Amino acid sequence: MIPDASDPGARCGARLTIDLEAVCANWIALRHRAAGAECAAAIKGNGYGLGLEQVVGALSQAGCRTFFVALPEEGFRARTVSSTARIFVLGGLIGGTGPDLLAHDLTPALGSPAEIAEWGALARRSGRRLAAALHVDTGMNRLGMRASEAQAIAADARALEGIDPVLIMSHLACGSEPDHRMNQRQRTAFDGIRGLFPGIPGSLANSAGIFLGEAYHHDLVRPGIALYGGAALDAHSQDNPMRPTVSAQARILQVRDVPAGESIGYGAAETVQRDSRIAIVAAGYADGYHRRAGSSDARSGACGVFNGQKVQTIGRVSMDLIAFDVTDCAMPAPQRGDWITLFGKDGIPLSALASHAGTIDYELLTGLGARYHRHYLPVRS
Repeated sequence: MIPDASDPGARCGARLTIDLEAVCANWIALRHRAAGAECAAAIKGNGYGLGLEQVVGALSQAGCRTFFVALPEEGFRARTVSSTARIFVLGGLIGGTGPDLLAHDLTPALGSPAEIAEWGALARRSGRRLAAALHVDTGMNRLGMRASEAQAIAADARALEGIDPVLIMSHLACGSEPDHRMNQRQRTAFDGIRGLFPGIPGSLANSAGIFLGEAYHHDLVRPGIALYGGAALDAHSQDNPMRPTVSAQARILQVRDVPAGESIGYGAAETVQRDSRIAIVAAGYADGYHRRAGSSDARSGACGVFNGQKVQTIGRVSMDLIAFDVTDCAMPAPQRGDWITLFGKDGIPLSALASHAGTIDYELLTGLGARYHRHYLPVRS
């Protein structure tokens, strides 16, 4: 099938169909699950690969009023979409960026005494109290103040001078494993930290934390991966209840006959055992389809879907190309210009592709490349 030149995606090799209605439906479902707590949204990593501006616009329309980004630049982008939302910067206060955060009305998650001191100094220079989250480490040993530092801050009446703490937050290290003992340990530690700062709202639960139950919800939950249809809990724990939000398809560039005994792709990694029909599609690891998702004589790879029928990758994934075995496809047979679904609503869950690639849903979504033509399904009013 020859592409229609009037189609804006006609010159692309691969395309994404992004369902913003599904993103909003997932947010609403998570809000109901965490009833009693405000439901925010993590939009870092370009809205987990879906497009930060588009996701903020859709979720704002659905009623979301609080967003979490990793870096100031992401916050600047989010602010262009919503002038009224609360936007927290999880990376904290990068030295010297305070005036930029202030200019864009961004709220840093302060994770060290040095950050607190710098934000407080800016507050005094500006002559007003500045909002901030206080980020406390409860065992992950990543960002955040240690408990002893939080205790010292709480005991020093001048430590937060000029600062308006609007949130106490921490992050679960093992929330995706519901039975992991670290969850209870962190919850207990967080409860203790909250006691040092009475009256300030608390936030511990990411996507996985929402599924751990009410004791983890506190005043605000901040889902990420679950909003975008990914699995918040390990696959063996329970089925993923979230709606898929994105489908990826790659265009067939060529269909070729390969005789039995010949190999396919770099490294001659896989030799066909029968006379085969192979479809070569215009996507690869430059588009975020991981090299490890390919196959070899020693291991099978991921599947795609053509006209409702699963087709197997064959050989290595290269930068721009993937080979699929379409020998058994029913009529009409695949031809140049047709599309093969890489993952999405046609029967290849994101988690299945991630498993074949030896990674997780998060990495696949946030790694979706810029070469995809992105088509957004709007939110119905």
